[in-house]
Amino acid sequence: MKKYLILFLLLLSITASGYRKPDVYVIDATKNAYLHNNMGLRYMNERLYYAAIQEFKIAISLNPNTQATSVYYNNIGDAYMAIGYANMARQPYEDAIKQYSLNFQYYQDLAKCYKSLGLVNSKIQEYSKGENALNKVMLGLLYIENGNKKRGIIVLDEFAMSEPDLLITTAVKKYIKDTVKQIDDL
Repeated sequence: MKKYLILFLLLLSITASGYRKPDVYVIDATKNAYLHNNMGLRYMNERLYYAAIQEFKIAISLNPNTQATSVYYNNIGDAYMAIGYANMARQPYEDAIKQYSLNFQYYQDLAKCYKSLGLVNSKIQEYSKGENALNKVMLGLLYIENGNKKRGIIVLDEFAMSEPDLLITTAVKKYIKDTVKQIDDL
């Protein structure tokens, strides 16, 4: 009987001791990419653009092929535009659209970049030939950047009517509304 009591107490002490394996720190590249992006944004606010660009590049290298990567590319483009290097901003903006093509802000930033590079007319011809429905978004923005606001609004409105279910359509409609209001205020 004493033998069973000792065995029972031994088993009870093992199960009730509260022992657990120690926590293991897991290195998560996605989380680290997010932290580097935030550090880059902090540098942007402090106008330390070179450091911001490096942080965004680190974020891209840690998390290369996700939707979040498009944000990092767009942030690099914004940093280059802030220091006046529109030619360097062009590729990151284009990469942001390739990575995630349903963010309207990316198209607006790329259109501004094309305008600062003087490529609006050639890009209007290029996007006019494209079969992709999202080319109309870029085409409309390029017309507006070129000063032909009415034609740009018509192209964007055609896109919004032909693709009502896309995520980008809501932002396009809001942009159309704001642009029409600007025209009416003149």
